Amino acid sequence: MTTDERTGATSGSWKVIRETVILLVVAVGLAVIVKTFFVQAFYIPSGSMEPGLKVNDRILVEKPSYWRGGPQRGDIIVFEDPGDWLDENEDAGPSGVFAKTLAKIGLYPSGGHLVKRVIGVGGDTVVCCDKEGRITVNGTPLAEDSFIDPQQDCDGPMAGCSGWSATVPKGKLFVMGDNRDESADSSFHLCTADDGPDCDKNDAYVSTDLVVGKVVALVWPLGHARIIHRPAVFDDIAEPAKKD
Repeated sequence: MTTDERTGATSGSWKVIRETVILLVVAVGLAVIVKTFFVQAFYIPSGSMEPGLKVNDRILVEKPSYWRGGPQRGDIIVFEDPGDWLDENEDAGPSGVFAKTLAKIGLYPSGGHLVKRVIGVGGDTVVCCDKEGRITVNGTPLAEDSFIDPQQDCDGPMAGCSGWSATVPKGKLFVMGDNRDESADSSFHLCTADDGPDCDKNDAYVSTDLVVGKVVALVWPLGHARIIHRPAVFDDIAEPAKKD
């Protein structure tokens, strides 16, 4: 092989390497942009959203829906920990350097977040429970049997069935897991008479600023993959009464 031929071969090899590097940089950049502004993958860390979402299910969360408005009642949302809600298992996230790197650029499901259903938004009054054991929002009872784990006595047992109510502050959300027996959610963090004066009443609510996005699809395992819709029962909730 002549010098010119060797030089040409070397030049061609460097061109391939250069183009490959450029493509990788572009791909990573696009992945980061998609994760930051549009869609992000997460996994379910606990059984608090059963039966619909099970441990280690992979979900997709979209973000554009909340660019101009906050979450709606009935949405399943992913949000950052509002303060000591996460236990050790839920806070774990992906393990291993490779998985953590992929998670940062949006190519692997992230951990360290919570997944719950929005029951009440700012101004709403959430009460447990009516005579049939149903949670009410602004006086409207929720028929939740089609999507929550079956309950024996009432639909809010994590905080007990003895009766509780919460008026959601502006800019906050009242969220609950669909597996009411196993969900340390807003109802669980409500202040009670037993908690004493040091209990922070804001601990029960999630700021809308902490919301990452809305769960729109279960993508893994493939046998259970589906689009996730907001239950129609939330369409009939009355708006909160306006205060004078």
